[in-house]
Amino acid sequence: MTLDYDVVIIGGSLAGRSAALMATQLKAKVALVEAKTDYGFIHHHVFSEIGRLAQQVSNAAQFGIGISKPPDIFYPTNASNGTIHSSTEKTEALSLQDSFIAISSGKSQTPVIWSEALLYARGVSSNLEQFHSPAVLAAQGVDVVIGKGQFQTSPDLVFAVNNRLLRARTYLLASGSVPVIPDIEGLQKTGFLTLSEIWQSLSSSTPPQNWVIIGGTPQSVEVAQTLARLGCSVTLIVQHPSIIRHADPEIVQLLQAQLEAEGVRVLTNTTVTQVRLIEDKKWLQAGHKAIETDEILVATAQQPNIESLNLAAVGVKWHQRRLVVNEKLQTTNHQIYACGDVIGGYEFPHIANYEAAIALKNALFFPWNKVNYHCIPWGVCSHPVLAQVGWTEAQAKHQYGKNEIIVLRQYFKLLAIAQIQEETTGICKLIVRRNGEILGCGVLGAAANELINIIALAIAQKIKINHIANLAAIFPSFSEILEQTARQWHQQRLQNNTKLQDCLESFFHFRRDWKI
Repeated sequence: MTLDYDVVIIGGSLAGRSAALMATQLKAKVALVEAKTDYGFIHHHVFSEIGRLAQQVSNAAQFGIGISKPPDIFYPTNASNGTIHSSTEKTEALSLQDSFIAISSGKSQTPVIWSEALLYARGVSSNLEQFHSPAVLAAQGVDVVIGKGQFQTSPDLVFAVNNRLLRARTYLLASGSVPVIPDIEGLQKTGFLTLSEIWQSLSSSTPPQNWVIIGGTPQSVEVAQTLARLGCSVTLIVQHPSIIRHADPEIVQLLQAQLEAEGVRVLTNTTVTQVRLIEDKKWLQAGHKAIETDEILVATAQQPNIESLNLAAVGVKWHQRRLVVNEKLQTTNHQIYACGDVIGGYEFPHIANYEAAIALKNALFFPWNKVNYHCIPWGVCSHPVLAQVGWTEAQAKHQYGKNEIIVLRQYFKLLAIAQIQEETTGICKLIVRRNGEILGCGVLGAAANELINIIALAIAQKIKINHIANLAAIFPSFSEILEQTARQWHQQRLQNNTKLQDCLESFFHFRRDWKI
């Protein structure tokens, strides 16, 4: 039987569209099946940036920038809808009898009009979506099929959608994930929001001011900080000891301290056991604490979006939160590959695209390529940003032993650019073997999401630490933190080598005596 396509991609994610474009650029015949692609994660990053800007405006006075504003800001009742004020102080309604609400300006109050912010976020999403829109993909030669389908064996493996049977040599699952809703008594009845729903809810006429966020994921941490910066009261509840489980504990502790300094109440090692609605207020039983809130955000984990694909019938196995794949990204049916958060892990678009490239090459050619996550960076888009690549200190010492590992640290407060921009909170931590091999890096600080890429490249290309130490970074720049941290490797090696120290002292003593 003749095959219609080289690969059929079951999409619904940005990685699916990227994979389709890569396939057609390789001159393969490809079909992309998707019901809808969600660009809601862009809203998340846009509002995080809005929160950062609001914080900067509130802190402008310390830079000598005066912002003149009246002692009281008056909004008409119908115009104040959807407006939240970025301030740690509670706003007071001085007059509720007439058609105006008087809001005290406070010392650091920056109004955020949510309807305008949401419109801007939609514009950004729309602009980005155009680059991989179905029309653009179709113009590149991709057969775009809008709809939901499922796998069938009749008798060969096919994908059925819209009364069509799509036959291909291989298939690629890039359907993304959906939230895991924890089994908490009363949660479903009381109501809650997920990450895809939160920003739309803030544009309502009475946006929630008090939030409880359940879950320790990068996205939950980012949302907690953003809401706090926009004037909301936020409680972050995490079941584990660390707010980010897979990051370096030393760096995560600094990030948690930053969140708490900005007003986020963090409860670790805490499990929510019950949720109730009492007098129009939501109450949670979290450990031994009863917490009252306006809204609950659930961001505990994700699970594969595979419910309607009929995977069991074609021999594809999965666990609760991930598909079973090998290091070549083949499922248990070796004709079907998978990439992105459909196979588990955190929701990171760049990792999904990396996996898509590996899976696509294996699907189109020969399954020789393997994933290697050791040199793939990831991070939390907080402020300051947390970024990590490779092994943590504990992982490296477990692998090689304590005596083989050198830990290098440098703090952002020593950088001129950090002092100039008031970005002094931060640390760079490099994990290195004694032979100079870089095993991992964790950075918390401004531009960490850019700096980590340099170390990721160094790990991938096996560039040793002495080459990083020899960088001549532009002054002033945040890149200096890598150079300064790496230089400590020479210092630590010298401190641990008494014979070399004695030799150097004798050498310089000889040159001074003989004036050589």
